[in-house]
Amino acid sequence: MLKFRVILMLLVTSVFLMTTAANSHAFWGTKELDTEKSAVKLSREVTRGGYDIVSTEELKKWIDEKKSMLIIDTMPYEDSYKKQHVPGAVQFEFPIPEVTSLDDKTKEAFLKMLGPDKDRTIVVYCGFVKCTRSHNGAMWAVKLGYKNVYRYPGGIKAWKEADNPVDKVK
Repeated sequence: MLKFRVILMLLVTSVFLMTTAANSHAFWGTKELDTEKSAVKLSREVTRGGYDIVSTEELKKWIDEKKSMLIIDTMPYEDSYKKQHVPGAVQFEFPIPEVTSLDDKTKEAFLKMLGPDKDRTIVVYCGFVKCTRSHNGAMWAVKLGYKNVYRYPGGIKAWKEADNPVDKVK
Protein backbone atom coordinates (compact mmCIF):
# COMPACT_ATOMS: atom_id res chain seq x y z
CA MET A 1 0.00 0.00 0.00
CA LEU A 2 2.82 2.40 0.90
CA LYS A 3 4.58 1.61 -2.40
CA PHE A 4 1.34 2.37 -4.27
CA ARG A 5 0.97 5.70 -2.42
CA VAL A 6 4.54 6.70 -3.24
CA ILE A 7 4.07 5.83 -6.92
CA LEU A 8 0.75 7.69 -6.95
CA MET A 9 2.34 10.74 -5.35
CA LEU A 10 5.18 10.73 -7.89
CA LEU A 11 2.65 10.54 -10.72
CA VAL A 12 0.54 13.34 -9.26
CA THR A 13 3.62 15.48 -8.72
CA SER A 14 4.75 14.82 -12.31
CA VAL A 15 1.34 15.83 -13.66
CA PHE A 16 1.42 18.94 -11.47
CA LEU A 17 4.85 19.88 -12.78
CA MET A 18 3.87 19.22 -16.41
CA THR A 19 0.72 21.31 -15.99
CA THR A 20 2.73 24.09 -14.43
CA ALA A 21 5.26 23.91 -17.24
CA ALA A 22 2.59 23.87 -19.95
CA ASN A 23 0.98 26.97 -18.49
CA SER A 24 4.21 28.86 -17.94
CA HIS A 25 5.07 31.45 -20.58
CA ALA A 26 8.64 31.63 -19.40
CA PHE A 27 9.21 27.95 -18.55
CA TRP A 28 12.88 27.97 -19.48
CA GLY A 29 13.33 31.18 -17.52
CA THR A 30 12.33 29.58 -14.22
CA LYS A 31 14.70 27.92 -11.80
CA GLU A 32 14.17 24.17 -12.11
CA LEU A 33 15.74 23.58 -8.71
CA ASP A 34 13.07 25.81 -7.14
CA THR A 35 10.31 23.87 -8.91
CA GLU A 36 11.87 20.57 -7.87
CA LYS A 37 12.22 21.72 -4.26
CA SER A 38 8.52 22.70 -4.12
CA ALA A 39 7.41 19.45 -5.75
CA VAL A 40 9.47 17.26 -3.43
CA LYS A 41 8.31 19.21 -0.37
CA LEU A 42 4.66 18.87 -1.43
CA SER A 43 5.06 15.16 -2.14
CA ARG A 44 6.66 14.53 1.25
CA GLU A 45 4.00 16.53 3.08
CA VAL A 46 1.23 14.56 1.37
CA THR A 47 2.91 11.26 2.24
CA ARG A 48 3.42 12.34 5.88
CA GLY A 49 -0.08 13.76 6.15
CA GLY A 50 -1.92 10.74 4.73
CA TYR A 51 -4.33 12.85 2.66
CA ASP A 52 -4.86 13.23 -1.10
CA ILE A 53 -4.61 16.31 -3.31
CA VAL A 54 -7.08 17.98 -5.65
CA SER A 55 -6.31 20.31 -8.55
CA THR A 56 -7.93 23.64 -9.33
CA GLU A 57 -9.79 22.11 -12.27
CA GLU A 58 -11.07 19.20 -10.17
CA LEU A 59 -12.19 21.42 -7.29
CA LYS A 60 -14.01 23.77 -9.67
CA LYS A 61 -15.77 20.75 -11.21
CA TRP A 62 -16.77 19.46 -7.77
CA ILE A 63 -18.19 22.86 -6.85
CA ASP A 64 -20.05 23.15 -10.18
CA GLU A 65 -21.49 19.64 -9.66
CA LYS A 66 -22.52 20.66 -6.13
CA LYS A 67 -20.56 17.76 -4.65
CA SER A 68 -21.24 17.44 -0.95
CA MET A 69 -18.04 18.58 0.78
CA LEU A 70 -16.57 20.87 3.38
CA ILE A 71 -14.05 23.39 2.03
CA ILE A 72 -11.75 24.91 4.64
CA ASP A 73 -9.65 28.04 4.14
CA THR A 74 -6.75 27.98 6.62
CA MET A 75 -5.61 31.57 6.06
CA PRO A 76 -6.01 34.39 8.64
CA TYR A 77 -9.54 35.82 8.74
CA GLU A 78 -8.81 39.55 8.48
CA ASP A 79 -5.83 39.43 6.12
CA SER A 80 -7.14 36.89 3.65
CA TYR A 81 -10.41 34.97 4.15
CA LYS A 82 -12.51 38.10 4.65
CA LYS A 83 -11.16 39.62 1.39
CA GLN A 84 -11.29 36.52 -0.81
CA HIS A 85 -12.01 32.83 -0.48
CA VAL A 86 -13.24 29.91 -2.57
CA PRO A 87 -17.05 30.04 -2.71
CA GLY A 88 -18.60 28.06 0.12
CA ALA A 89 -15.37 27.81 2.11
CA VAL A 90 -15.36 28.21 5.87
CA GLN A 91 -12.37 29.58 7.75
CA PHE A 92 -10.20 27.82 10.32
CA GLU A 93 -6.74 29.31 10.68
CA PHE A 94 -3.66 27.11 10.98
CA PRO A 95 -0.07 28.30 11.40
CA ILE A 96 2.61 27.84 8.74
CA PRO A 97 5.12 25.57 10.53
CA GLU A 98 4.04 21.93 10.77
CA VAL A 99 1.80 21.50 13.81
CA THR A 100 2.80 18.47 15.88
CA SER A 101 0.08 18.90 18.52
CA LEU A 102 -3.19 20.73 19.05
CA ASP A 103 -4.40 22.06 22.37
CA ASP A 104 -7.78 20.72 23.54
CA LYS A 105 -9.67 23.92 22.72
CA THR A 106 -8.36 24.06 19.13
CA LYS A 107 -8.92 20.33 18.62
CA GLU A 108 -12.54 20.56 19.84
CA ALA A 109 -13.25 23.59 17.63
CA PHE A 110 -11.75 21.83 14.59
CA LEU A 111 -13.72 18.64 15.29
CA LYS A 112 -16.91 20.69 15.59
CA MET A 113 -16.22 22.28 12.18
CA LEU A 114 -15.38 18.93 10.57
CA GLY A 115 -18.58 17.36 11.88
CA PRO A 116 -19.47 13.80 12.88
CA ASP A 117 -19.32 12.17 9.40
CA LYS A 118 -15.80 10.71 9.15
CA ASP A 119 -16.44 9.80 5.47
CA ARG A 120 -17.29 13.38 4.48
CA THR A 121 -15.21 14.88 1.67
CA ILE A 122 -13.02 17.61 3.15
CA VAL A 123 -10.91 20.01 1.07
CA VAL A 124 -8.32 22.17 2.82
CA TYR A 125 -6.44 25.04 1.21
CA CYS A 126 -4.31 28.07 1.97
CA GLY A 127 -2.60 30.70 -0.17
CA PHE A 128 -0.36 28.81 -2.59
CA VAL A 129 1.73 25.64 -2.99
CA LYS A 130 4.60 26.69 -0.70
CA CYS A 131 2.22 27.63 2.13
CA THR A 132 1.87 24.78 4.61
CA ARG A 133 -1.27 25.91 6.44
CA SER A 134 -3.29 23.57 4.22
CA HIS A 135 -0.93 20.69 5.04
CA ASN A 136 -1.57 21.26 8.74
CA GLY A 137 -5.35 21.35 8.30
CA ALA A 138 -5.48 18.27 6.07
CA MET A 139 -3.03 16.32 8.22
CA TRP A 140 -5.01 17.06 11.39
CA ALA A 141 -8.30 16.08 9.76
CA VAL A 142 -6.70 12.70 8.94
CA LYS A 143 -5.24 12.39 12.45
CA LEU A 144 -8.73 13.00 13.84
CA GLY A 145 -10.09 10.06 11.83
CA TYR A 146 -11.48 11.62 8.65
CA LYS A 147 -11.01 9.42 5.58
CA ASN A 148 -11.73 11.57 2.48
CA VAL A 149 -9.38 14.48 3.04
CA TYR A 150 -7.90 16.50 0.18
CA ARG A 151 -5.39 19.29 0.15
CA TYR A 152 -5.84 21.90 -2.54
CA PRO A 153 -2.19 22.98 -2.86
CA GLY A 154 -2.63 25.81 -5.39
CA GLY A 155 -4.85 27.62 -2.91
CA ILE A 156 -6.50 30.96 -3.47
CA LYS A 157 -3.68 32.11 -5.76
CA ALA A 158 -4.26 29.27 -8.26
CA TRP A 159 -8.03 29.66 -7.87
CA LYS A 160 -7.84 33.32 -8.91
CA GLU A 161 -5.28 32.65 -11.67
CA ALA A 162 -7.85 30.29 -13.20
CA ASP A 163 -10.34 33.21 -13.23
CA ASN A 164 -12.65 31.38 -10.84
CA PRO A 165 -15.07 33.46 -8.74
CA VAL A 166 -14.26 34.31 -5.13
CA ASP A 167 -16.50 35.15 -2.20
CA LYS A 168 -15.90 37.95 0.28
CA VAL A 169 -17.18 38.60 3.77
CA LYS A 170 -19.44 41.67 3.71
